[in-house]
Amino acid sequence: MNQHYPLVALRARHRCEYCHAPESVFNFPFEVEHIMPLALGGLDDEVNLALACRACNLYKGKRITGVDAEVEGSVPFFHPREQQWEDHFRVDLATGVLVGLSSVARATINSLHLNSRSQLLARQQWIQLGVFP
Repeated sequence: MNQHYPLVALRARHRCEYCHAPESVFNFPFEVEHIMPLALGGLDDEVNLALACRACNLYKGKRITGVDAEVEGSVPFFHPREQQWEDHFRVDLATGVLVGLSSVARATINSLHLNSRSQLLARQQWIQLGVFP
């Protein structure tokens, strides 16, 4: 396990900092990921670390930008240390769909597949269980 996991998980309230999945419904800990990847000059310090579920971490990889169709261009992904999730994302409680309130959120939702069929099915169950949002 990553040595920074206890601090990062506590700071994130044991939620993926991108899709907000609750870690408590998984049978393994989430991953500590670099917001700015080391390969792109990011540092291995607490300010550059985020808690991410496996799916978000895999889709994000070494990327830091994505496409927002509304602005027809590349924009930065949501940055958990510099931005507030609630300012950029809204959850439709009836469907589980994450709605992007900004170009940052729309690019993040699109690139990390946050509204994929499997994500929506899981999110709907979490809503019914009262563990999301």
